[in-house]
Amino acid sequence: MLYRYGTDKNGRPVKKAVIYTKNEHKIPKGRIDPDAIHIIQRLRDTGYKAYIVGGAVRDLIVGNTPKDFDIVSDATPSKIKRLFRNSRIIGRRFRIVHVICGTKIFEVSTFRSISEGSVGNEFGTIDEDVQRRDFTLNALYYDPITEQVIDYVGGIKDIQKKVLKPVIPLDRIFVEDPVRMLRAIKYSAKTDSKMSFKLRRKIRKNASLLASVSPSRLTEELLKILNSGHAEKIVAEALDTDLYMALQPAATAMMYADKKFEKNYMENMHQLDELVKQNPEARLGDKLVFLIKSFIQSLTDWEKEAEFQTSNGELYIKTWTECRNFVLPMNPQRIELEYAIKTVLASLGITVRSKKRPAKKPVDKKLKIAE
Repeated sequence: MLYRYGTDKNGRPVKKAVIYTKNEHKIPKGRIDPDAIHIIQRLRDTGYKAYIVGGAVRDLIVGNTPKDFDIVSDATPSKIKRLFRNSRIIGRRFRIVHVICGTKIFEVSTFRSISEGSVGNEFGTIDEDVQRRDFTLNALYYDPITEQVIDYVGGIKDIQKKVLKPVIPLDRIFVEDPVRMLRAIKYSAKTDSKMSFKLRRKIRKNASLLASVSPSRLTEELLKILNSGHAEKIVAEALDTDLYMALQPAATAMMYADKKFEKNYMENMHQLDELVKQNPEARLGDKLVFLIKSFIQSLTDWEKEAEFQTSNGELYIKTWTECRNFVLPMNPQRIELEYAIKTVLASLGITVRSKKRPAKKPVDKKLKIAE
């Protein structure tokens, strides 16, 4: 085990971080995306520092395969872009770089300062950058060249002990970004990590702050939950901490009012997890089925509707309107929600035919175009 030292205000050496070697962290280098290693090597060759950071390091330590390899560096966005022609700078306030390698996109960001708090937009150092990471298990930096993990906050020990600890003080972490509450329950469920009583109480106390979050961000977070393979546990945690009311207020109200609806809804979340484990690449519409199924079943007597089959088109339109309101503030792609609604209706014996577009009339090539 190695250590990284800094100095205090009096110039005396201070231990700042623990450095774990490959024999200690046991991350197989073969599990690192070679394109991520190439990006880091290119930055290093040009004189910059660069590391894999966040969830990818956490997943590698616990033996999971990361979906994304985020990279952080002391190079500024403009300098990163000069090094990689297949890249683009995105973001308005804090700019990051997307480096494109075939069909893969790697997010390369610059160390951030904490001069403006944990959501500031100033460039900084790695010592500052780590202090704005949300939880210790996400505040690890992995160097695939030296095969070392740099740990400023005891993240590796917390992963081993399966505890979820915030890096940012509790009086600021959720006020500065309420979405961190959703991330807390997501990480807790995915890694089977326990939250302290203080952390859970703080989340319940601040749950109302999610009302200020934009529908687009809430949609993004809910889609991550649906795609996680742990939706049942995450939704249960969100209900227990009063967060699900912000994500799905209509569903939450119905679960509070009707235990049977709650049981069916949670069973659907379990089935969703099974689908994701069996087919991670399933289309979004197939996953949305499990979000709206219990609600659609509660709308009417579908056996009678299927028996009469009077106006399935009109029935579909009414169901669509009800479902669109039911999933608010979530705003999924319309085509995927339509697919999900038709899939559920078909399972209930209601077949909705897609409208055929009128065929285009052939153009008579003999006709002269007026000048």
